[in-house]
Amino acid sequence: MLIGKPGEGRTAIARADAAGVEVRGRDLVNDLMGRLTFTEYFFLLVTGREPTSEQTYFLDLLLVAIAEHGLVPTAVAARMTYAAAPDSLQGAVAAGILGAGSVILGTAERCATVLTDADRRVAAGKSPAAAAADIAREIHGRGERMPGFGHPQHKPVDPRAERILMLAAERGAAGRHVALALAFAPAVTATWGRPLPMNVSMPIAAVLLDLDFPPALVKAIPILARTGGLLAHLAEEHERPIGFLMASKAEEAVAYDGDRGGE
Repeated sequence: MLIGKPGEGRTAIARADAAGVEVRGRDLVNDLMGRLTFTEYFFLLVTGREPTSEQTYFLDLLLVAIAEHGLVPTAVAARMTYAAAPDSLQGAVAAGILGAGSVILGTAERCATVLTDADRRVAAGKSPAAAAADIAREIHGRGERMPGFGHPQHKPVDPRAERILMLAAERGAAGRHVALALAFAPAVTATWGRPLPMNVSMPIAAVLLDLDFPPALVKAIPILARTGGLLAHLAEEHERPIGFLMASKAEEAVAYDGDRGGE
């Protein structure tokens, strides 16, 4: 039990005193250390529950799937920051993570929102196909991108998405959110008038929701995973720096038409 004075800030996650550390009601030193993997520990920290074997398996799978994807903007931002401030490893990591938004990494969060919306519509009486079609048309009508579909490199399929869906089906972990994700594929093709590959963000969100992961924290998985990838890029940047080389190429990226203008 956590002890504190009235009005004192407290957390249910952990407390520490001279004798040790308690995390989610468990003894960190004599219970958790040496028993839980980091993946299991992360699930416990976030949810307050120890994961089942299937939750651990798929959380590991998804973390591996999204940790690294080459010199994407998050990695470029981190490397260039490290080149400018090699004494600030944490700043370079933060620079990369700050780019987790609606186009890169943060898309899984938007997919979770879409799937949750579709699930509510099905509960209200719509078929999965009809719910997916309605949502796709609404998103298209607003002139927005469809979360979880389309990729600049992976065509006609994203192999990471295919692998996640295959394993979820094989292991019996595919539930109603995975079914809804699959229902969106024909709906998106029909609405956009061309096939768009389901990218890795959609099955990440679907599997996490089917495994009872809090929807509001779906974005935490790409953030946690990409932190590992960024640290790898920064270790390489330390040994084989390319941050300033990338910065020197900035003039080749023209973002205007005509003369520069100016004073």
